[in-house]
Amino acid sequence: MKALNADRVRSSLGRNLTHGMLDVLGRAIVTGHYSGKVFPTEAQLTQQHGVSRAVTREAVKMLTAKGLLTARPRQGTVVQPEARWNLFDTDVLNWLLERKFSLDLLRQFNELRISIEPAAAELAARAGAGQGLAGIRAGFERMVAAEAGEDDTLDADIAFHVAVLHASGNPFYAQFHDLVATALRTSIRFTNRFKGRSASLSAHKAVLDAIERGDGRGARTAMELIIDDVMRLIRQAEATGAAAAPRRTQT
Repeated sequence: MKALNADRVRSSLGRNLTHGMLDVLGRAIVTGHYSGKVFPTEAQLTQQHGVSRAVTREAVKMLTAKGLLTARPRQGTVVQPEARWNLFDTDVLNWLLERKFSLDLLRQFNELRISIEPAAAELAARAGAGQGLAGIRAGFERMVAAEAGEDDTLDADIAFHVAVLHASGNPFYAQFHDLVATALRTSIRFTNRFKGRSASLSAHKAVLDAIERGDGRGARTAMELIIDDVMRLIRQAEATGAAAAPRRTQT
């Protein structure tokens, strides 16, 4: 019976046992399962999940690298306080989003976006024509196609914004790719639920046009207006107490 249960638990981890363990343990930590509890030992985790010690050790090592765990002398492995978590890690962000929906977190996402994306748009305009500009055009064309039901609106919108980061020509901005995509995915789901419509094509076209003209200031302003619109909706939701979780559906 124990072997049967172990097989069942192990099968729930998926084909890649290490990443399955990572996901299960990471989600449990971030959603507060271990709050006020002693984190299990390597031997206990191995037995609970029916995997080898090597799998458990690697998953714990990955969680430690993400700032969720730390090994302390005489205390074993312990859960780190939230302030120590690597919030730039997309796994951590996704686990955070599985907790009760928070307008605070959504606002913080967009405060970060507004400090990054407008500057990236300005740099993209200064960089001029090239592969980066072609990527932004392709992203916008996907948004147009999505309006006609020929593409996914959520993925198309993300593709546009990520293309702007890469078109900046600054590798540090490009490194925000996954973070901005995760933040934007959450923001779009919220705004579509709260506002009842998809992204504004005209607002995104204004960003594209300014970049094509080489108008850095205009590109920055146009991108700021897009994110400002989201911030306005968040403030409105906070004022009305509309903090229900956004539906996890495609827009």
